[in-house]
Parts: sequence; C-alpha cells; structure tokens
Amino acid sequence: MSRHDNKHQQAPCHWRPCVQSTIPVTANEVIPLRRPLDTNAVLIMTVLCAVWGFQQVAIKAIAADVAPVMQIAVRSGIAAILVLAADRLFGSARWLRGAGVAGLVTGVLFAAEFLFVAEGLTRTTAAHMAVFLYTAPLFAALGLHAFAPGERLSPLQWGGVVIAFAGITATFLLHGGTSDSHHTDNSLLGDLMGICGGAAWGFTTVVVRTSALSQAPAAQTLFYQLAAAFIVLLVVALASGQTSLTWTTPVWMSLGFQAIIVSFASYLTWFVLLRRYLAARLGVLSFLTPLFGVAFGHVLLNEPVDVSFAAGAILVLGGAFIVNGESLLQSLFRKVEGA
Repeated sequence: MSRHDNKHQQAPCHWRPCVQSTIPVTANEVIPLRRPLDTNAVLIMTVLCAVWGFQQVAIKAIAADVAPVMQIAVRSGIAAILVLAADRLFGSARWLRGAGVAGLVTGVLFAAEFLFVAEGLTRTTAAHMAVFLYTAPLFAALGLHAFAPGERLSPLQWGGVVIAFAGITATFLLHGGTSDSHHTDNSLLGDLMGICGGAAWGFTTVVVRTSALSQAPAAQTLFYQLAAAFIVLLVVALASGQTSLTWTTPVWMSLGFQAIIVSFASYLTWFVLLRRYLAARLGVLSFLTPLFGVAFGHVLLNEPVDVSFAAGAILVLGGAFIVNGESLLQSLFRKVEGA
C-alpha cells in the first residue's frame, strides 16, 4: 500500500518521465499542467490498485515462514536502497535542506503504520486489513481541517466522515455479536490495528502537506519513510524475537514483490501520475485498492466475507470516497443541475 501517506502527497515529482507540459517556479522545481485522466492513466491506476490490494495477501501468505514485521523491515530496507540509487542515477532535483525533523516525524509515522499492519495481519484477515487501512483519507482530512486553513472540510465531506465512522462502529458491534468462529476478540484487535494504521497513514499526509516536505522531491520523502520503517521495524523484530526467516521459493517471491514492485516501483509510479494528472481523480480511483484486497483475500486465502463486514465496509469506503472525491461529486452535481 504511504506512499503509503505519502501516497496522498501532492508534492512535485522530479523524475525525468514527469518533465512535460510544465511551467517554471524556481530553479529547482516545476509545476505541471495537470490534465484529466485518460485511458492510460486509468489502466495504470487499476494495476497499481491491484498491486496495493495484493500486498496484504503477499504478507499473510508467508507469515508462517517470516513474521510480518520482519517482512516489512526487509522490504523497506531494500526499497530504500533502490530509491536512493534511482534518485542518484535519474533524479534531477536537489534534496531539500532543513527537512530533517519533518522527515523523522513522517518516517516514524510510516513505520507505525506498517507496524500496525504487520501485527494486525497476525490477528485479522487480509480483507479486513485492506478495508480498515483505507480509513486513512478520513484522518488526513480531519488533520488538514485542523492544521491547514486552505483545506477545511465542506458539509458534504463532514457527511462522508460521519458515514464512514458509522460503518466502523457498525462493523465492530455486529462483529462482536456473532457466533462465527472467525469473529474473535483477537480479530477485533487486528481490525483496530488496521484503523490505527490508517490513522498513522493519514497523519503522515498531514505532516507532509504542512511541513517543508511539501516542497521536497518525492524521492526524499519516500526515502525518509522507507529508511525509518527499516530501522524501527528491525528493532521491533529483534526485540520481540521475530527475526526467524525460512528461505523458501514463496518467501523469495513475496519479498521480491513487496520490495521491488510495491515499495519501490508502485510508489514512484504513483508520484509520476500525481504530477501528470488531477490528484482528486487519482484519489477516487485508488479506492479500488480495498476492493482488490477483499477479492484477493477471499479467492487466494479462502477468507470469509460475512454480511456484517460487507455492510460496514460499504459505509466505510463510501464515506471515505465522499471525503476524498468531494470535488468530483460537486462537479457531477453541477452538471446534473445544469442539465
């Protein structure tokens, strides 16, 4: 999945493929003329969402051979090296000075997000994690409402927040009231960790948007996050005795996918898209991710999708969609009124 908070960062992407249709701002930065989504953008976003939706399944599938917290530490370390190498070879922008404190905070939040994901996946399903992690836009919107005067929530967005949190409440209440063996107190704790991961991701977005990192190259912010996740999660793995690795073919394949495809290639592709296309439209499409996550978990891991979870998930994702896609919805309303 930052990114992963960083996934919602609208800071400039300074990768060479982005250099087109731009106007100069400073000697070190350009702002593109973003355009509506075309077929290529939709196809690329669909692939990215499938990748992000599959990552929880990839983690859970090899959890018996490598603890999730160790998996994410390893993948983050590999991806951090790849990001740094790619930036040195292909990056054109200098890294911003004076962003160390903000970088540390975003790094810790990113590490916290994936610590919650790792520990949560040992208790709940990949499908539940995929949905509850996508409460991130709600926490980002609330944080930006409080700390960024230009990003106040509209009445429509407040409605989305209420709907989403009603979905979370309903899911937990109905979850606890069933006799299904899958619905245990332990899995409820895993679901709660998914929400905490979403909160950490959302607050990462707030820090990036309201700090010096909003002007930093994407590679710099992503490196801070990946490096911090590697250090923090490796320490956690060592302290909790979760460092055992059994090197099987599935383990190699899963860690390779997580490090190279998810943490490196997909996040940088996301930044490229943010520089070329309207961010609000991309954000709306990103809600395909939890749908892919639920589908992959059900098909590949035989995870159950019960009625109570489905009903709550619809409210959660629907509310988050309203918050994240408010500008698109307003545009559609105006078209309907003008018809």
